[in-house]
Amino acid sequence: MARNDTRKIRLGIGLQGGGGHWRDPDVADGAAADIRSYIEYARIGEAGKFDFGFIADSSFISHDSTWPFLTRLEPVTALSAISSVTTHLGLIGTMTTSFSEPFTTARQLASLDKVSGGRAGWNAVTSALEGLGRNHGHDKLHDHALRYRIANEYLEVTAGLWDSWEDDAFVRDRANNVYVDFDKMHTLNHKGEFFAVQGPLNIERSPQGRPVQFQAGASEAGRDLAARHADGIYSNFSNTGGLEGAAEFYKDIKRRAVAHGREPGDILIFPSFAPIVGDTPEQAREIYERGKQFIDIEHAVKYLGRYFNFFDFSQFPLDEPLPKLGEEVGKNGFTAYAEHYKKIAREQKLTLRQLALIASSPADTFVGTAEYIADKMQEAFEFPALDGFVLHGTHKTARAFVEKVVPVLQKRGLFRNEYESTTFRGNLGLRYPVNRYAGARAVGKVA
Repeated sequence: MARNDTRKIRLGIGLQGGGGHWRDPDVADGAAADIRSYIEYARIGEAGKFDFGFIADSSFISHDSTWPFLTRLEPVTALSAISSVTTHLGLIGTMTTSFSEPFTTARQLASLDKVSGGRAGWNAVTSALEGLGRNHGHDKLHDHALRYRIANEYLEVTAGLWDSWEDDAFVRDRANNVYVDFDKMHTLNHKGEFFAVQGPLNIERSPQGRPVQFQAGASEAGRDLAARHADGIYSNFSNTGGLEGAAEFYKDIKRRAVAHGREPGDILIFPSFAPIVGDTPEQAREIYERGKQFIDIEHAVKYLGRYFNFFDFSQFPLDEPLPKLGEEVGKNGFTAYAEHYKKIAREQKLTLRQLALIASSPADTFVGTAEYIADKMQEAFEFPALDGFVLHGTHKTARAFVEKVVPVLQKRGLFRNEYESTTFRGNLGLRYPVNRYAGARAVGKVA
């Protein structure tokens, strides 16, 4: 049914090469580190008028890591290549605030923003794997609270660096021999608890002002950091407790944003999902079950352990109720996920096998016909429990979603028919970030 509501569903697509399972014949050999596979996802997303593509990342692996993490492309490098073969798709890469320098990050992302014509974004993560510290000259991972204090200052610094130049600073007036108006250059001179950064950044502002910022924290500290700084949040239906829990998460984030002096629409919430569409419910279920056959239990147990800083779950019997895990297990890893899995294991008396498969397998909430999947999306959107979705799956399942489900959403007035803007920020409907230093001279622009 057509709608008059102006609010639209936003869509992103995971760009990680291959998707699915490496044993699946629908996934090309070596796709996880093959730029052609990433580009194919980007082309599928842009053909569907999606808002953005997203590359998840982590720079630590071990023998306990599962196959998706063992070989992968560095996000900024891959997104730069993708930018050259796309024109509208937003480009988001994950970058750590715990083990990188804000000036370098600000410069890389500002460059990507210019290269892509205002389509860059980043997923700012605090990092939750112990080995990351050892890969960056530290003995261990920072504790949870410290990671978020560092992140808050890091985000203040990068935002300040992206405001180094006012929008119209580079006049390039050949006739009067004026390349730049230095009154519109601003030096940060930041000296804080964790960072000392002089500035200014040696690149002018992009058409969208600053890269779009995403975060994925679900803990108390993560929620507050996101509500203060982020334009978008990645979430997870299972981690928030289904539709009702997702709605509570949605309201909480919007409330926190308002408390920080923002508008509810300044921050958008995107759970991930892996829809399987078929011409009939039976066909969709068959495709879903076929995909599950490639997930072996050893992989699933290792995948679960990653959320607990690679805790060794293999020490427990597969088909007995999982023993009670102490508070220290998972405390300094992916805290919100670890607490969620401990909670459902305890409340539902799950075996290790059951819990591992829940953690490693996509839920079957969005398995069915195009109309059914559109119904479920519309229900969650209008509840409201979210502002959009991030699509994951193989090239084949992603293409089926674009070809079959997107037209249904468009017919109902839930999703765009054409891009509204040339910038990522503009397509998300986010306000243009006025340069903090410009004052009355700020250039009146829309995203």
